[in-house]
Amino acid sequence: MEEQKPQTSLPENAYRELKPGEEYRPLMPAASSPTEVTPYSVLMGVAMAIVFSAAAAFLGLKVGQVFEAAIPIAIIAVGMGTVLGKKNMLGQNVIIQSIGASSGVIVAGAIFTLPALYILGLDAAFWQVFLSSLFGGLLGIVLLIPFRKYFVKEMHGKYPFPEATATTEVLVSGEKGGDQARLLAVAGLVGGLYDFVVGTFGLWTESVSTRICTWGQVAADKFKVVFGLNTSAAVLGLGYIIGLKYAMIITAGSCLVWFVLVPVAGSLAEAIDPAAMASLLGVTNPDLLAHPESLFTAENLFAFIGKPIGIGGIAMAGIIGIVRQSKIIRQAVGLAVSEFGGGKTTGGGDTQRTQRDLTMKRVLTILVATLLAVFVFFHFGLLDGWVQSVTALLIVFVISFLFTTVAANAIAIVGTNPVSGMTLMTLILSSLVLVSVGLSGTTGMTAALVIGGVVCTALSMAGGFVTDLKIGYWLGTTPRKQETWKFLGTLVSAATVAGVMIVLNKSYGFVGEGALVAPQANAMAAVLQPLMTGGQTPWMLYFCGAALALTLTAIGVPALAFALGMFIPMELNAPLVVGGLVAWFVSNRSKDGALNKARFDRGTLIASGFIAGGALMGVVSAVLKFCEVDWYLARWAASNAAEWTGLAMYIALIGYFAWHTLRAKKEE
Repeated sequence: MEEQKPQTSLPENAYRELKPGEEYRPLMPAASSPTEVTPYSVLMGVAMAIVFSAAAAFLGLKVGQVFEAAIPIAIIAVGMGTVLGKKNMLGQNVIIQSIGASSGVIVAGAIFTLPALYILGLDAAFWQVFLSSLFGGLLGIVLLIPFRKYFVKEMHGKYPFPEATATTEVLVSGEKGGDQARLLAVAGLVGGLYDFVVGTFGLWTESVSTRICTWGQVAADKFKVVFGLNTSAAVLGLGYIIGLKYAMIITAGSCLVWFVLVPVAGSLAEAIDPAAMASLLGVTNPDLLAHPESLFTAENLFAFIGKPIGIGGIAMAGIIGIVRQSKIIRQAVGLAVSEFGGGKTTGGGDTQRTQRDLTMKRVLTILVATLLAVFVFFHFGLLDGWVQSVTALLIVFVISFLFTTVAANAIAIVGTNPVSGMTLMTLILSSLVLVSVGLSGTTGMTAALVIGGVVCTALSMAGGFVTDLKIGYWLGTTPRKQETWKFLGTLVSAATVAGVMIVLNKSYGFVGEGALVAPQANAMAAVLQPLMTGGQTPWMLYFCGAALALTLTAIGVPALAFALGMFIPMELNAPLVVGGLVAWFVSNRSKDGALNKARFDRGTLIASGFIAGGALMGVVSAVLKFCEVDWYLARWAASNAAEWTGLAMYIALIGYFAWHTLRAKKEE
């Protein structure tokens, strides 16, 4: 395998496979004693965990995409160290990044499942969200530690680790940290103010659609064709980070639903009795049942046809991931078993510093303690019987154990964790098992969702943590210190996301007009409710989505990305293409490859600033609503003029983004 980064400050064999007998020598050699854990690094890591947990939770519930915090945190860590004049910061910056990066993975685990409690009208207390996130994060850490050597050492140079590579390059370019941090701060200010004005004052609309024009309204009413576009800075930046390829695949899923399936269903619906159509689709909404003819709007057809097909595709994509990686699971499990069976303690004194993990005895102790705590949580907080509690515990442990390596392997190869698809399968499986042991109704739904939250967080943590450990391997940090302090990051992030979710639910809600989209949680709720209440489940539509995912996989199209596009509303997917187009434009303007790379890297910083700033200001807007501070100009925001203003401001924001990015120079 060729080196993936020809220009790097790391050793020349950092990114390629080692030759027989060759040993990788990290930037901080095993014989050295770098400064890693200090009050500064721990406090900075905790601060990053709090800030980025809040930002990631808001953006994830709004769009369904959780941005990875590792790179922005690394940039801030390096920049702050430079500004404060600190020396020998490499080891400390890794700890800051590792603690802080707990934010994104804990958030993903929580928001993909637990908002479904609110969507289904169930009670979700702070302690339920907090404990499910905490226990899931702890399981993800301890289940991955035995596999660390396999993924980061045994497979050195065989896996690309795209996110770890980018983060490592940031950390080793410390001399540029101050400039990078300032650029990130300016972009965060611009993106934050832009989204704050929309969310708090409503000076222009957050999204525009073809309904803004007369012809667009006619197309929506007569042909059921609608095109929407979210105009927020955070989503624009997210599209830049995702890139044009995956943004187009995601949006292609939306195009199939909104421009093919919905119009076709709308035309066929005219020949079907509205009440029969509502029954066929399993509609339970009282308003729609009272006026079934109102079902035939583009938005309702999307909800009752497009979304179930997307759910089927997401679930099948998760199954495909497990099947494809079954060999990886066996290899990694074999290595872990040899560690336990041979009585090795990888944290022993004879082991090189750069290979010292927490001892297997301590890992096993933490695992058992966590499982006992999960059992107590389930038995006294959710369920009544011992059989149900033990069954729930077994579901959590077995699925988390089996899928941990799938999640880690996905991150190592493509940098994307298909955790939503795997969790959807977990939810279906756990629901069927819990029903078989006599659990159903609202209690069953609550239990299944909390179980799903624990599993989802464990898998998300496993995928994110393997990135941290690979960064540490490349640079030469002590794995045991990363593993130890990751527990603190998990605790802080779990508490933060629980608080933010409570605030967002009371400020925006997850159902009704103006609610947060929370696409994955809506998918979980849609699948779970009929399984637990005996309602009508759209199995045929799920099957169609699964068949589509198999077909896409056969022709080489990423099925998970496409299926997510089918499930998430068009208005949240189309801006991803806009951001991807900006990335393509700025990185292809010159014939000088080095200049194109400098521009793209600068754009990545600006996009990260837009994401962080926009998402954080979204949380601030939510807090103001929570405190009943109302500065929103509702009448103006609902007008056509506000929508046209939103379109104009969005074009101006894109222009600023491209102009600022093109100012990059090769020597920067």
